[in-house]
Amino acid sequence: MAELRRGGIVVLRDSQGHVALVAAAESISGTTFERLQALGRDAPVLVTTRRRAEAVGIDIPPHIAGGLGDANGPITLELPGGVPPDIILKPNEPESGGHAARRHLSRPVASHAPKIARAAIELAKLARLLPAVVIAPMPRDAQGKRRAWAFEQDLIYVAARDVLDYEEHSARELRAVAEARVPLENAENARILAWRPSDGGKEHLAIVIGEIDAMEPVLIRLHSECYTGDLLGSLRCDCGEQLRGAIAEIARHGSGVLLYLAQEGRGIGLVNKLRAYQLQDAGFDTVDANEQLGFDADERVYRPAATMLARMGIKSVRLMTNNPLKIGQLAQYGIEVAERVPHIFPANGHNEKYLRTKAEKSGHLL
Repeated sequence: MAELRRGGIVVLRDSQGHVALVAAAESISGTTFERLQALGRDAPVLVTTRRRAEAVGIDIPPHIAGGLGDANGPITLELPGGVPPDIILKPNEPESGGHAARRHLSRPVASHAPKIARAAIELAKLARLLPAVVIAPMPRDAQGKRRAWAFEQDLIYVAARDVLDYEEHSARELRAVAEARVPLENAENARILAWRPSDGGKEHLAIVIGEIDAMEPVLIRLHSECYTGDLLGSLRCDCGEQLRGAIAEIARHGSGVLLYLAQEGRGIGLVNKLRAYQLQDAGFDTVDANEQLGFDADERVYRPAATMLARMGIKSVRLMTNNPLKIGQLAQYGIEVAERVPHIFPANGHNEKYLRTKAEKSGHLL
């Protein structure tokens, strides 16, 4: 993930021995692109998601499946000489962005290795980059010898399977690494536990208020971090109100847990959330804006929450939420939702469309 963010190259290999060099379209430099061309077997291609390709006006033929049954799977596009890889990422103004991308990237082609394409897109998402990558295919590596070659070239080598399994594996490996008493404005009897996966990745927090009785359903809230709403008091969303309101309600109840999950912007990251805000200002709603960038409408996962609860000895919860998806995912991972507790706040003059989209497109019970 760090290598993609800094504009480097990663070597991906799937279980069938297909190998490719991968760089992020957002951060690739001219030097890196030249190295891709020099090291690859074939000319580099551009891979993005179906939704991003459609957003910039590219017609996708029916025979281009889009990747392993995924409605937003990877789409592979020829990258003509002289066309910058980041053309797929530019805004959709007629002079550049969408029209330019459609003009220069109008030939979707079948991927030589769908699992590698999918893993490359997932790696970009995990790195909090836009889902578009440049891929240079290499000769097949049936014997797994390409790892030594990658080491000689000072390139990071990773199995596609490990990328695709990362979210689940990382969630399973969460461990509590720090705990402290932190009196809060509306909940003085509070402590915070920090949870970190074994690879040192992003940390999640558990705000524990009062004394928990795990023999009874525990009042909890799953709250995805929102820098703009939680810290700055943004009026574009209701996140800050939901955070502070949940803490106050748990304190009034006497005990409970708020899990503060590191998945900003419905899992697309802060920078991409700001990009989505620009699209919202141009008329798109929150769901459409994320999809215009190439993401799914909601990229969040709740396996980390289930792992944290289970390791705290909590098996049954009263869940403060308006989002049925959270109920389903907790149940999927073995946490019983004994009751849904509505958690609704009035509109503020700036977030009416945001709240309406939650209800109409994301199924929130408002």
